[in-house]
Amino acid sequence: MTDKTLFNNTEIAFATKTDSQLERAYFLFKMISKEPLVRIGTAATKFALNLNLPVEGLIRSTVFDHFCGGVNEEDCLNTIDEMYTKGVSSVLDYSVEGKESQNQFDDALAKILKIINFCDEREAMPIVVFKPTAFGRFYLYEIKSAGKAFTEAEQAEWDRIVKRFHKVCELAKAKDVEVLIDGEESWMQSAADDLVEEMMRTYNTEKAIVYNTLQLYRWDRLDYLKALHERAKADNFYIGMKIVRGAYMEKERSRAEEKGYPSPICESKLATDVNFNDGLKYILENNKDIAVFIGTHNEESCYLAMDLMEELKISKSDNNVWFGQLYGMSDHISFNLAELGYNVAKYLPFGPVKDVMPYLIRRAEENTSVAGQTSRELDLIIAERNRRKL
Repeated sequence: MTDKTLFNNTEIAFATKTDSQLERAYFLFKMISKEPLVRIGTAATKFALNLNLPVEGLIRSTVFDHFCGGVNEEDCLNTIDEMYTKGVSSVLDYSVEGKESQNQFDDALAKILKIINFCDEREAMPIVVFKPTAFGRFYLYEIKSAGKAFTEAEQAEWDRIVKRFHKVCELAKAKDVEVLIDGEESWMQSAADDLVEEMMRTYNTEKAIVYNTLQLYRWDRLDYLKALHERAKADNFYIGMKIVRGAYMEKERSRAEEKGYPSPICESKLATDVNFNDGLKYILENNKDIAVFIGTHNEESCYLAMDLMEELKISKSDNNVWFGQLYGMSDHISFNLAELGYNVAKYLPFGPVKDVMPYLIRRAEENTSVAGQTSRELDLIIAERNRRKL
């Protein structure tokens, strides 16, 4: 059994943080721990940015620099290199959301292709990520997921989405860079699932290059995975799967209530945890067929993965198992796992400050809603401040 105090080592956890960066983290998590402050702060930030008030410098020096790598890829290099000295890889995440035009989708494609070429040159960046809606309108995924027919124009637009997916996956396979495709809302996800499965059939012929995302706060996802596994075995392709708990719970529940269908979300936090751990166990038991990126900030799930790997004799350095956390969060998990020899990668968001704000606001709100997570981060930061006698 794994020693359950491993993640308490703050010297390893914050080794890449200077004293001033640690003080900034202390200030931020102290603020985030107060829900009214987060609500007021996010509303004020949106207001100021919409009016083009000069607040970007303030945002950049506080919340942006803590949770993001920079405004462009080059800006992220110091952070990427520094984390890699401690064995933590980076997943560059172009965190610009909510685009609608074909030009914007083509720009996103160009950005992802550039990142893949960037990854090819740097050992510290073995993985790239994008959202399905970075390459096409949410509406089209929604129509297709509902089983409705496209108009001729919509079909032509969908074909462009498929081409963008192929371009990314083809280059990724040529450069041996793994591609994580994020999960989104349930009412558009089946179209995305089918498209990602098509990519797996085409590009995962020798090993997992393309990864879908399993949001395990949905009670139906483990059955989906098992059915996909049967198809993969029958048709000789490998599965790549990023597993997460999920990020759209309130939205999912309120839409289900509004439209009068059963909620796709597990009935409780406990049921979600059980579902996540069952999914993790199923994947690790089928380690030769399914590669996994374990996207979690939950310490118990990480300890479970470590125990299962030991029990199933899966090497810590097996490329079919990666642990992942977001930059600026859970350093006590990421850096301690890397110190022990596990494969670890941090999601490193980047993009223009104004464009990345929706991402940052979601991070702040998520931290507020998971109170235990925030107080744990804060306790560890305080312990490290005391250790350094700051």
